Amino acid sequence: MVIIVVADYLICRLWSVAQSSAYYHICYMDTQKIVGASVRRIRQSKKLSQEKLAYLSELDRTYIQSIEKGKRNISIKVLFQISKALNVSILELIKDIENEI
Repeated sequence: MVIIVVADYLICRLWSVAQSSAYYHICYMDTQKIVGASVRRIRQSKKLSQEKLAYLSELDRTYIQSIEKGKRNISIKVLFQISKALNVSILELIKDIENEI
């Protein structure tokens, strides 16, 4: 799972020849939005409210909301808590990153 730790960094750097900090920032923000959209899509497909997901993952509802909006840079620990609460693998939550960037 070390790949997950550096996934944002590797994906963004691979796509950037110049590796400018501006590009990295844009790319990094995109990954947050993509993961957030995955969380929302899976949560809704399982007919869970943000409140219920927050309870199951032992996180605050406003934190879940921020994740889904792509405003949070979540840790692997939080990603694991969410994947466990949704009963999916961590890979399911991050698989769209490579396709979207």
